Amino acid sequence: MTDADSLSEALKAISVSTELIEEELNPHLDAVLAALLEKKKGAAVEIAKSGILPTFAEALRNKSNLSCQVALVVAEMAREATVREPCIEAGLVKVLVPHLNSNNQEMLLNTGRAIGRICFDNSYQQDQLVQSGVIPRLVSIMREYPNNDPLVNVCLLALCNLADIDSAREALSELEVADVLTFQLKQAPDAERRHVILEILGSLGESDSLKLQFAESGVPEALSEMIRGLQGGSDPHDLCSIKIASNLIVSLLLGDESMQKCFAEGSGLVYQDVLSWLQSSNTQLQLSGALAIANFARNDSNCVKMLDLGVVPHILTLLEQHVDEGDVSVQHAGLSALRNLAIPATNKVRMLEDGVTERIKTLLRSDMPPVQFKLLGTLRMMVDGQEDAALLLGRDATLLARVMEWCEAKDHAGVRGEASRLLAALIRHSRSTEVVDAVAKADGIRHLISMATSEHVIMQNEALVALAIASAIDIESMKDPFREAELLPMLKKMLEDPAGVVEVKFSALGLICSLANSSVMKQDLDSVNMKESLSKMTDHNSTKLASQASSILAILGDTS
Repeated sequence: MTDADSLSEALKAISVSTELIEEELNPHLDAVLAALLEKKKGAAVEIAKSGILPTFAEALRNKSNLSCQVALVVAEMAREATVREPCIEAGLVKVLVPHLNSNNQEMLLNTGRAIGRICFDNSYQQDQLVQSGVIPRLVSIMREYPNNDPLVNVCLLALCNLADIDSAREALSELEVADVLTFQLKQAPDAERRHVILEILGSLGESDSLKLQFAESGVPEALSEMIRGLQGGSDPHDLCSIKIASNLIVSLLLGDESMQKCFAEGSGLVYQDVLSWLQSSNTQLQLSGALAIANFARNDSNCVKMLDLGVVPHILTLLEQHVDEGDVSVQHAGLSALRNLAIPATNKVRMLEDGVTERIKTLLRSDMPPVQFKLLGTLRMMVDGQEDAALLLGRDATLLARVMEWCEAKDHAGVRGEASRLLAALIRHSRSTEVVDAVAKADGIRHLISMATSEHVIMQNEALVALAIASAIDIESMKDPFREAELLPMLKKMLEDPAGVVEVKFSALGLICSLANSSVMKQDLDSVNMKESLSKMTDHNSTKLASQASSILAILGDTS
């Protein structure tokens, strides 16, 4: 008899069987299984079409002695995508689920594989499985049989497929699943198993409550330990594991409580490992290290502590490595970390004393817009409220020349905006004749005038305040750029704009006041009839604006 004949005979025998007698059906099930295991072409479809699926369902429903073998046959059949729908229609999933409560490990394995394959890529069925309560059972199977590799693998694959469903995440958050997953991560025999566990952790780690649970259960430490064990090799699978795990740690640090737990006042194992990543030769670890430091630097006390512990030189060394032909992402992340560290006022002073601004300027050579954008923002943060830093940078001709180039960055509005904001910050925070003079010589005033017409209120204000300070300090250097850019008609228009923001009008008045106090510009103010606009402002419903307008009129010699 050929293989085809023996399969047909077996299917016929099963289909005509009226009772589920084990001795009678076993040999026929063996024949069906043999055809599937031998990968006989079309065997799975032939079985599905033979009409015996209801018999399988009956055997599983009755929990007969045939159940284990039937579950194995169904599992092998369901490798074939086309038979999965007929299996669902025959009610096989519903009758398989109760078998997950079996204490027979072979039955659990066959059942898990059968359900997993039938429901693969079927979101409705997967949701039904979660509703039927399989999540707690999958976790408890892994707890009961942690060393049964094939069975653990089936449970992990099932969780991996279900972990994106909100109700599954909810169920898992109540089960303290982290300890099971970390145990299996440490035991993982190969990269494939590691990746499945990392994928589950990644899906679950998006939930804030699970972030904290993971931190309390030692997940970040387990990931860190795994990275330590894989570092230095060149196996692509290991490198992939390092990438996923380090990204996952960065993600877990986005939760405030989990981040603080990992930081542990700078003594946390994860924080210590992150520092070593900054010095690694693996670009992915350098990137994750810089992103992790930026996450740790989300509150002032951490920033101060990290400066005490000497994190800044590591970041600067890392940035310098990537200036020429370097990795843009690493530079971007490193600058984000520095910017966050520079937020507390005490840190700004210390970073300045440590020569950070000098070392950071080597990055001016970068021709990558994302790096330029981040560098400008970092320098602006460094000078915020720091007269010495603003003075140091504002007198630097090389820096100003580069900033002027970036003020002209036609294809990158972000870089253009940040460059102008840095110019304004240098004047605002230094209030120095030397800085105003240097910016004017570098042809920066026209960029500030242009910034004053920005669509962003914060940028308009910064520009108007900087121009007011510059005028008060050195009107001689300002008058020509102001006239060339037709600044006064622009200010008049701002005051008269019915849709104009009060805050911007107040800053514009501040600049006009500065000009009104200068004999050089009084004639120019008269020539555009600024008094008329100011007179209208004296009736403004904002008492602050009305009062300021009246004061300027008094200076201009007209109190009417």
